[in-house]
Amino acid sequence: MGEVRARIVIENQADRILSEAGHLDTAHVRRLELDALVDTGAVMTSLPQDVVETLGLPRDGKIIVTLASEEKIELERARLLSLTLGNRQMDTDCLVGPPRCEPLVGQLVLERLDLIVDPVQQTVTPRPESPFLPSLKLK
Repeated sequence: MGEVRARIVIENQADRILSEAGHLDTAHVRRLELDALVDTGAVMTSLPQDVVETLGLPRDGKIIVTLASEEKIELERARLLSLTLGNRQMDTDCLVGPPRCEPLVGQLVLERLDLIVDPVQQTVTPRPESPFLPSLKLK
């Protein structure tokens, strides 16, 4: 078993909304495609500071996170991130890591997009019970 990686497309949600409303040319939507580590031990998605700045995501508050080493650090939170993994998309917040750190996709994205991680095959795929759309419990 090894690490699981995935290609993600991330963009500025506000830009996308302006583009859909006809107020911004689609070519001007700030968007990047990245290779990210899918980390089932992480709760939130984390992006490098330089990526957050390139996308122009607004920062809104700070969060204390516990690293794998049990060290607690304070990270900024950025808002208005649109994230696509495979053919599933969601709007979310992210943590802002140091410049050029490794992008991480956390558990909130996996849960919301109804994806499963296969560490043996090193893949991320939709659950077989919901191949076309995410399926969430509302109890």
